[in-house]
Amino acid sequence: MLHKVFHFILFLFAVQFGFAQSAAEIISSLKTDLTYLADDKLEGRETGTKGGELAADYIAKRFAEIGLMPKGDNGNFFQVFNQKPKGVHGETLSDSVKDVSVKNVLGYIGNGAATTIIIGAHYDHLGFGDESSLNTGAKAIHNGADDNASGTAALLQLAQDLKEKYKNNNYLFIAFSGEEKGLWGSSYYSKNSTIPISTVNYMINMDMVGRLAENKLAIYGTGTSPVWNDLLKTVIPDSIKLTKTESGIGPSDHTSFYLKDIPVLHFFTGQHEDYHKPSDDVDKINFNGIVTVIDFIEKVIAELNDDGKLAFTKTKEEDKANTPAFKVTLGVMPDYMFSGKGMQISAVRDGKPAAKAGLLAGDIVIKIGKTDVVDMQSYMQALSLYKSGDKVKVVALREGKKKTVKVVF
Repeated sequence: MLHKVFHFILFLFAVQFGFAQSAAEIISSLKTDLTYLADDKLEGRETGTKGGELAADYIAKRFAEIGLMPKGDNGNFFQVFNQKPKGVHGETLSDSVKDVSVKNVLGYIGNGAATTIIIGAHYDHLGFGDESSLNTGAKAIHNGADDNASGTAALLQLAQDLKEKYKNNNYLFIAFSGEEKGLWGSSYYSKNSTIPISTVNYMINMDMVGRLAENKLAIYGTGTSPVWNDLLKTVIPDSIKLTKTESGIGPSDHTSFYLKDIPVLHFFTGQHEDYHKPSDDVDKINFNGIVTVIDFIEKVIAELNDDGKLAFTKTKEEDKANTPAFKVTLGVMPDYMFSGKGMQISAVRDGKPAAKAGLLAGDIVIKIGKTDVVDMQSYMQALSLYKSGDKVKVVALREGKKKTVKVVF
């Protein structure tokens, strides 16, 4: 009889609090979520499409299964708004171009705390390929297994993990749409938040965390609070080859929150040859690597649980007003894992100015015209000086040797 009572009590405890998942269960859950999101039937999850709607509905269903509270509009999991598209270089399009319906998905763990941690990842991708695609072949579905089904699956796992942990903050989990179109979802949320934005402690973003290789990890935003650098030394082991970027402005949704004076960290496992191509599929995903990233994020949250609201720091010269606007492009994808001087090319788009000039993936651009390129800011500053039709000499390093080419924008 006693053993039956014991097992009944154990059952009640499990129902109320849940047992920690085993490593195998975590991997299985990640695979299930990521495989669904990157399935052909979602047709690349482009914002405003049926595939994007299916993804949003799936995430909301998973939030409910995990036990999160809805934190969208009107007491549901969704925050929906319409967005007017812009041209490739940010130009306003004619009124005949229809607005796109954008849907963020929001789930909440309320611990009765004064502050809330936002954990985010975008779930949209390129559909059959848009102007951001690097595909040179026939039109095809871009499943975006790494970009960013990986971050979305990690978001769902963190929601599961944090349900009964580290209760000195509340947690708001946001799956953003429209990131690939220009941070639509996160920008809208930062201006139309469903919790008081002043109560946000910090924001953690995951975008492309599914291809951890050679223990290389990049973290953006390390200059947005004075605590980040020392903390990361504590939670990231020496075996991880860490690339840190101080700026709160970068190529993902954390930027929208940095611009609201919120400390941010953005986790990224690096670009690869399948980036923005139909070949970014589930079979390339390193699921153990995703678990590693999740573990680091949990350690960050645990270490800060008793520390109250973090101080915010604006990072050097990289505010919105000083980010240069440019109307031309080389047609390359920068390597955001690169930490040296210059702008290293990760991929070259076929038929674009860089390809026509003979620049290759791996080249490091160090000069455009008279402007020395030492980082992304100076690279964008250089591009802002030119217009379509201009010709300019570009100097790049290839295997340590300087190569000068003529680029026609």
